[in-house]
Amino acid sequence: MQIILVSNDYRTRRNINVGIPQIMGLVFVALVALALTATLANYLSLKYAATSDHPLIRGVLLADQHAEAKQRQQQIQDNINNLAVKLGEMQAHMLRLDGLGEKLAKVAGLKPQELPSATAQSGRGGSSLTGAPLSFDAFSKQLRELQKTVDVKADQLTVLEALLVEGSAQRKFLPTLPPIENINYTSNFGYRLDPFTGHQTFHEGVDFAAETGTPINAAASGKVIYAEFHAAYGKNVDIDHGNGLVTRYAHASELFVKEGDLVVRGQRIAKVGSTGRSTGPHLHFEVRLNGAPQNPARFLSVN
Repeated sequence: MQIILVSNDYRTRRNINVGIPQIMGLVFVALVALALTATLANYLSLKYAATSDHPLIRGVLLADQHAEAKQRQQQIQDNINNLAVKLGEMQAHMLRLDGLGEKLAKVAGLKPQELPSATAQSGRGGSSLTGAPLSFDAFSKQLRELQKTVDVKADQLTVLEALLVEGSAQRKFLPTLPPIENINYTSNFGYRLDPFTGHQTFHEGVDFAAETGTPINAAASGKVIYAEFHAAYGKNVDIDHGNGLVTRYAHASELFVKEGDLVVRGQRIAKVGSTGRSTGPHLHFEVRLNGAPQNPARFLSVN
């Protein structure tokens, strides 16, 4: 495109050639100028609105701020409500743990009130999570209470664990397991007629009828302190279970342990026989506490 410029007296003339690049440049400059003008106008209008006391302008600005604050508050409340649901689930779990703790306390031989008690029981008498929405302060309070309950419940379960482990260990060292299967008493603990002399004598254990070769098992865990032939007891095993408690297994046909061996509850230690002072195959079983004979049937009835 060509533009011709002519002077007023028509004596001079100037030709200007305008191409596509020049046109695009002019358009770009115009757009930039328009954008700057719009930005400046927007800035000036906002600055004016912020300092203006015009009721209409103030109302528009306050409405926008109120809507934004309300949206933000709703998001916070939604988050609190979601956390409150999780809190309610945790409180329900704690109630189930309360029931489990009471059962374990009974197993351990304790009364529930003898365990450490919580000063705050979340979920019992607290505000309902299904009613009005929780405020942040109320949620924080219930969370702190739940934390206290969790700490106390952890202490309770730790105590119960220690008691149960101790009780389990103690039971392993008490002779409550029958030394042979299919118990058949042929002679009880106490006074009886001696089969060799016919006189009344004190029988310091119990006799179990069994065939020769029947396995004899340790009634409790302990240490073998005697495993030899005895003139009266024949092939005999004595096991020390600690605290002065000793069990004796007499008249065996074969021994599987020796003095100094450690045995566990239920371990095979010998076979039934009729060695020593015996009238036939059987197991003579004794329980002694600090050397004094005890009635083995009382221990075996605990099993």
